[in-house]
Amino acid sequence: MFIQTGFFADLDENVSVRKYGDHVDLNIDHILADEPLRQSLFPVTRQRIFLAHAGVAPLPGPTVEALKHEADRASIAQESADYMSEVEAIRRVCARLINADSEEVALLGPTSLGLNLVANGLQWQPDDEVVFYPDDYPANVYPWQALAEKGVRVIPLQPERPGEITPDLVLKALSPRTRLVALASCHYLTGFRLDYEGIAEELNRRGVLFCLDAIQSLGATTVDVRHIDFLAADSHKWMLGPLGAGIFYVKRKHFDLLRPTLLGAWNVHSPGFVAQPEITFEKSARRYEPGSLNWLALQGMKASVEMILALGVKQIEARLLDLRSFAEDRFMSNGFRVIGFANRRSQKSGIITLAIQNPEVAVAQARKLRENRVDVSLRHGRSGLSCLRLSPHFYNTEAEIEEVIKILLS
Repeated sequence: MFIQTGFFADLDENVSVRKYGDHVDLNIDHILADEPLRQSLFPVTRQRIFLAHAGVAPLPGPTVEALKHEADRASIAQESADYMSEVEAIRRVCARLINADSEEVALLGPTSLGLNLVANGLQWQPDDEVVFYPDDYPANVYPWQALAEKGVRVIPLQPERPGEITPDLVLKALSPRTRLVALASCHYLTGFRLDYEGIAEELNRRGVLFCLDAIQSLGATTVDVRHIDFLAADSHKWMLGPLGAGIFYVKRKHFDLLRPTLLGAWNVHSPGFVAQPEITFEKSARRYEPGSLNWLALQGMKASVEMILALGVKQIEARLLDLRSFAEDRFMSNGFRVIGFANRRSQKSGIITLAIQNPEVAVAQARKLRENRVDVSLRHGRSGLSCLRLSPHFYNTEAEIEEVIKILLS
């Protein structure tokens, strides 16, 4: 991972980095072994134990510096002469994260915006079917449920255990009328990781469209859109980016199939900003960007994604799974019930969910952690089960997990 040495100019003198010209070289082991460096790169660690990246993540130091730099530039001009080339640079970085062509990437957040563009942009026929999971995060439920008003048959998946969407379950739900399958790459509550590649290959072979809500995976696990038709993800979780900056992917061959439902001067060809008598869309995924982009947030997302790519998504994934394994063992040996501990490693993510039967106890435990400067997420299942959801990122430590257990047992 290379970061401009200027980022370290005003930092604690105890920070030790390896310099290569104007850059420093970092990796995950280096960051974890050097506490002053870890705190510099992730300022939240100076004040709190943050274990809620499946919610809204704090920004890394280099991302904050990128935002400050762009804000300073914006005090003179928000749209520079290089604006278009800088937009395309952001697009290219995001495309690398999902192995896409940059012309297939629209720079849109939040996640729900992209999902709604898919739901509303396809030309549905009476009795078309869409397969979805009604106990997914609401942003990936309501757009598909609402299609019933257009005569679409909504087919809900019903797994034996919450969040455990398997290829067999999906394939059994298909029929000759299935037009689209819309799923999340990782369940927000249980952390169950979807075999999206296995599902995507089968759907592709059968001519069924596949839309992936990837917000709980991008930045934490490898996501390859080779067999995926549509993907949406905001950057504020595992990508460690700002709120409201995100990625919306549409496979190039579907540009004509998925009609843009938001129209403006950015995505409709308007030479000289003069409205034309006929609507002609931009040839790339810009056709889904109707107006001004969230420029500052996108620059922050770019800085965060560059850091993730430099460290290596596979290395981050391995670290998260090792940290989850450690946490599972320690929580279970101390009497906690961990959801999904028996799942295979390939079905697990960085999310560790503790099931707590009594809602009042769950609320009290969450409050106790917050009072002790620990951030987790309090969540509830449809059955009434309450949960403490822990979602550490690669820079969190085993010692922080031990501290959480100590607080909960006190």
